[in-house]
Amino acid sequence: LRQAFAAYLGARCCVGLASGLDSLWMAFRLLGIGPGDEVVVCANAYIACVMGITINGASPVFVEPDEYDNIDAAASRPLSPPQQRPFWLFTSLARPAIWMQSARSSANTGFGWWRTVHKATVHCFTGNNPARLGDIGCFSFYPTKGLGAFGDGGCIVTDDEELAGRCRALRNYGSRVKYHNEVVGANSRLDEIQAGLLHVKLGFLEELNQERREIARRYQEGLDTAFLTLPKVRPGVTSTWHQFVIHSPHRDALKAWLAENGIGSEIHYPIPPHLSEAYRYLGYHEGDFPITEKNAREVLSLPMFNGLREDEQAS
Repeated sequence: LRQAFAAYLGARCCVGLASGLDSLWMAFRLLGIGPGDEVVVCANAYIACVMGITINGASPVFVEPDEYDNIDAAASRPLSPPQQRPFWLFTSLARPAIWMQSARSSANTGFGWWRTVHKATVHCFTGNNPARLGDIGCFSFYPTKGLGAFGDGGCIVTDDEELAGRCRALRNYGSRVKYHNEVVGANSRLDEIQAGLLHVKLGFLEELNQERREIARRYQEGLDTAFLTLPKVRPGVTSTWHQFVIHSPHRDALKAWLAENGIGSEIHYPIPPHLSEAYRYLGYHEGDFPITEKNAREVLSLPMFNGLREDEQAS
């Protein structure tokens, strides 16, 4: 799988891991990000994205989402002094040109904070390869993903052989050679059953992605936008539609109505990380990120999975 997935992304190296969260905290560890560092992260991201930062002792710097429900890169640009690193969460392309221009500018002045991490949805856009927009790309193979396993799984991809080698050691109790432990590591190997399934599915990924795009198209053409706000896709971007997330000021009533009619739905996510019990110590309060908090009250994910039939959608 690792060779095939790296080749698919045009990257040199892929290291399989036990989960997407492991890919995040290990990526930051490998890049030397820790106490005293700040990492820019979208305020409406899944909390695992924040945990990857704080597990290493670094501090999250939350930024509101834009109209595409992703990190507003333009708004976060002034938040990038030498000790801050951008973290990208790709549901749709988050304007990487702004990040990279800012990163190169800092590199030229000798600050050296341009090492970047991002979490990517497989084949989420065209024109730029997600594996090449940062030093490390982090992937989750959770079953609901476009490229999903039977259970948990993840990986990192990188063009840096040295980083990949250190990651292989870190995932294996800190050992490159059996019983020779270089660092305090973890037990985070992608097991053979998950890897086998993923390798087979990778050969059908373009077909699976196209099926999700067709499901999204039917939603876009069939839903009444008088009461809903449909998800937007940034120009020049091709989404894999990991989720189809609508906005509605009557979200809870809509969710209840769908349930009464046998239609499942999910909220991604009801509690923003800055308001979670886990991050109370950061000192944030309700109202600190109004766009994110409004989204938490209004977003609803409609059924989106391979195998969803047209007649099921129409009903």
